[in-house]
Amino acid sequence: MSLIDELIAKAKQHPKKIGLPECEADKTLLAARRVLDEGIGYPVLVNDPAVIAETAARVGVSTEGMTIIDTTDEACRDAIVARYMGYGKLVLSEKGAKRKMKNPMYYAMILEAVGEVDAVFCGHVNTTGDVLIAAQQCIGMQDGVDVPSIFALTDIPNFRGSEGNIIAMADCGLNQEPSAEELASIAIATCDNVRAMMGWEPRCAFLSFSTCGSGSAPSVDRVTEAIKTVRERRPDLKVDGEFQLDAALRPEVAAKKVPHESEVAGKANILIFPDLNAANIGIKMVQLFAGGKGYGHTLSGFARPVADSSRGASVEEIVGDIAMVAIAADQ
Repeated sequence: MSLIDELIAKAKQHPKKIGLPECEADKTLLAARRVLDEGIGYPVLVNDPAVIAETAARVGVSTEGMTIIDTTDEACRDAIVARYMGYGKLVLSEKGAKRKMKNPMYYAMILEAVGEVDAVFCGHVNTTGDVLIAAQQCIGMQDGVDVPSIFALTDIPNFRGSEGNIIAMADCGLNQEPSAEELASIAIATCDNVRAMMGWEPRCAFLSFSTCGSGSAPSVDRVTEAIKTVRERRPDLKVDGEFQLDAALRPEVAAKKVPHESEVAGKANILIFPDLNAANIGIKMVQLFAGGKGYGHTLSGFARPVADSSRGASVEEIVGDIAMVAIAADQ
């Protein structure tokens, strides 16, 4: 069974209500039908019913069994906003929330904030920047986390690590040159999401060209400061570094290079890259040289789960990504 099949099977154990605002897109309804029919989750279509009906007719998909939230119903909107005013991480004013909810994506995220849906999936119509702004304004950040990030679960043939051939990597898409505090946020959010999705005890390695002071540079200082910050904010997490990649993953290398006892060195299951250059190059090398596959559009760091899809994603990929955000919602 592939990694994505495992994740879909796990999502089916506890199906969740998934808010889907981009109902003008054919792929939204095609994926929603599969999600419902296969028992992965319960689609909640958040849009103008006329838009939903037009898309459903165009692609020949029945919306029977799906919940439809009419974004043009002002009385319903006002009732949701009244509840949203009691949300613990409130950012928007009452007037601002009503104005923003004219956009179905904002409406869906406010529904999540008040508990009407368990997660929101979007991004194959809206840009990543749009999704991030909406999530920050409507849902807010997880405690102890300053910035959102994206992690990838990579399935790598012939790799054998502490969790078999699967390892998590972050940040793989958002933060170009993260500060020490931002690196700490990325690590905390990734650890929490990986624990939720995979059931692993996170062992998080901060990567560098240096291992435990073997090299010096501002980038190394930033990584060591990030580790200190994580330990202060979340002493329950197992984090260590700075490590070169082999010291993070190979016990025999860690035994030579790491001078202290470590619960992470040589057996890391999460890799935190020092910047987006390294992350982008690293994951593409895994894909091109090792035939690996990377999964994951769930955004880490928000108080409630949100997925930012690729605008080029296939229906199959969307279904898999919905399964991942549903698992995150289960936690």
